[in-house]
Amino acid sequence: MIQLEHLTKSFLLGKETINVLHNMNLTIQEGEFVAIMGPSGSGKSTLMNIIGCLDKPSVGKYLLNGQDVSGYNDKELARVRNHSIGFVFQQFHLLPRLTAIKNVELPMIYAGVSKTERHERARRALDKMGLTDRSNHLPNALSGGQKQRVAIARAMVNNPKLILADEPTGALDTKTSMSIMGLFKELNEEGTTIVVVTHEPEIAEFASRTIMVRDGSIQPTARKDWRPTS
Repeated sequence: MIQLEHLTKSFLLGKETINVLHNMNLTIQEGEFVAIMGPSGSGKSTLMNIIGCLDKPSVGKYLLNGQDVSGYNDKELARVRNHSIGFVFQQFHLLPRLTAIKNVELPMIYAGVSKTERHERARRALDKMGLTDRSNHLPNALSGGQKQRVAIARAMVNNPKLILADEPTGALDTKTSMSIMGLFKELNEEGTTIVVVTHEPEIAEFASRTIMVRDGSIQPTARKDWRPTS
């Protein structure tokens, strides 16, 4: 599903070229649950941005579902993000003046889904997250865990094959974090590919594989037993 080939990402700082990612080769199969870990400044967030089509490599290829998206323009990348990838962030990124159900409907507006279908799909997504009675609440009336559940509902509402979660439990207490990771595990068991960036080993334990990034390179790690979901 995800294939990086000799991928490098560089930035120009004054007259100096800074290589953030170095000649990366990585394959993530459809149906995997992968954690990306590494110290601050290791390049893991840059790697996540490229996998999520929020940034492009300087050198090398990125194939998503067999399509080389490395050379896509901004409009083409936006279409890929909207139809193929769901995003979950540490700070939830909910619009404060919209109710939970309206926040969940947003990706479908950009996808051109009709109003009636948007509402029904958003309602089902919130039901799945256990938020049936919170659908008409504004974000400031929700707990941190409820906000993240709304964010997960929003991420899954267009039925993406891939969900990327950047420190999804960073703003949550331990009990709520375990609950949120349990939801990711359920989505993965239903066939969704999950990639989580985290600095917490106990969060990475939910994944079938952990990718360690250090100094812009992928470090060899042991892989747990994993097989595609049927």
